[in-house]
Amino acid sequence: MFRAVLMEKAEDGAAEARLADLDEAALPPGEVTVAVEYSTVNYKDGLCLSASGGGLVRVWPHVPGIDFAGRVETSDDPRWNPGDRVILTGWRVGEAQWGGFAQKARVRGDWLVAVPAGLTTRTAMAVGTAGFTAMQALMALEDHGLAPGQGEVLVTGAAGGVGSIAVALLARAGFQVAAVTGRPETESYLRGLGAARIVPREEIAETVKRPLEAETWAGCIDAVGGAMLARVLGQLKAGASAAAVGNAGGLALPASIIPFLLRGVNLLGINSVTVPQAKRVAIWDRIARDLDLRLLEGMIRPARLDEVPALGAAILKGAVQGRVVVDVNA
Repeated sequence: MFRAVLMEKAEDGAAEARLADLDEAALPPGEVTVAVEYSTVNYKDGLCLSASGGGLVRVWPHVPGIDFAGRVETSDDPRWNPGDRVILTGWRVGEAQWGGFAQKARVRGDWLVAVPAGLTTRTAMAVGTAGFTAMQALMALEDHGLAPGQGEVLVTGAAGGVGSIAVALLARAGFQVAAVTGRPETESYLRGLGAARIVPREEIAETVKRPLEAETWAGCIDAVGGAMLARVLGQLKAGASAAAVGNAGGLALPASIIPFLLRGVNLLGINSVTVPQAKRVAIWDRIARDLDLRLLEGMIRPARLDEVPALGAAILKGAVQGRVVVDVNA
């Protein structure tokens, strides 16, 4: 038996989450069974934990949690042996298949990545999908020519999970970071991560009639989408890129094509779910090498499994700062 956050449909059709003791026989098919040690709470987890399942959960009952880290317990995959420390992010685990808000998980072997040297299972979940996505976005911007010394790099949703790690990574890599936040109380937190300038959300939250504004940003990691991303596109420098990683501000993009035509800007879509294995390993290796673990520690909000449903609701409201690390055995 193992403990998990279990979501079930109520009589009115709404989903409800509760702690439950489950039999290992209930786990889905897979080559590797992992004794989970830590998980985390991402925006997508908040959607999955909502009464509708966020449109992401298809089969009930369901164990959510799109990330986990732990040790291999049993394996039919020759690449993994009992005791190996492993990470899982993406592959629609926690959405289409049972996930990491549990003491055990069973998945395909090729979905796992070894915990790189320098990280523990706890720090790996402080990074989680949010940090993995932030590093993937930074690498995509670099691949499109971004380099230190070109000007300010904007991070939207900067106090959230992706944004916090994006600020820290960019600053550590030598970039001048401008951090957008709608919470004035997070200014000292963001400056501590390396932000050189704080941009109040209201200054950039709405579109304007002019398709182009002053060339301001050398690049952008955008976790918001919607009207804010549309506004940023018109403020990018010629040839600069914005990496789109989230949609907290809405699914629509009320943008003009003019920034693409007259300034040659790039909009880079970041899909962290189905990243090929070799690239996935490279991203984790760079995280282990370049992320300041002291700053990461300062982002952590520890949590237990029984706190997960409330944290899922809070993250959808933008009320979670930094990174939640869930000790599933606490």
